Amino acid sequence: MPDSNLPSDAESRNLVTADRLHSAAIHLLRRLRRVDEATGLSAPKLSALSVLVFGGPVSLGGLAAAEQVRPPTITRLVRELEAAGLVTRRRDKDDKRVVRLTATEAGRRLLQRGRGRRVRLLAAWLELLCDSERVTIDRAVGALERLLENARSETGSDPGDGGE
Repeated sequence: MPDSNLPSDAESRNLVTADRLHSAAIHLLRRLRRVDEATGLSAPKLSALSVLVFGGPVSLGGLAAAEQVRPPTITRLVRELEAAGLVTRRRDKDDKRVVRLTATEAGRRLLQRGRGRRVRLLAAWLELLCDSERVTIDRAVGALERLLENARSETGSDPGDGGE
């Protein structure tokens, strides 16, 4: 009699694929982050700014939740981003108790330039592959986008997602 605690062949393949994808994504992003030094911002500041640029205005608590850090940590980061002219705070027009954080135009430009550097580097790496491999990656990206959309639908949100 088969042990019901053991994964099926399909489950085993999915686990192996998930493990490989996880590892590849981490290594890819670590290598791409090397060009982020040109922004002059730390990875945590860039991440918080990304949430604001791609996700829109958010409260301090919302940003802390998205970044999965404690409120004092996000308060310090926001203060530094604000001092650099990359973020502004504004009272919510409907609820004056709430402060909304918004990326400034300078913050948007800085992040877009950084993203452009990452995208150009990744495009250069893709050039090293043959046409059929690039087509396969393009199809896989479509599948990953659908996977993320399904995950968002199931949970109703995507914590930590800056949208980009």
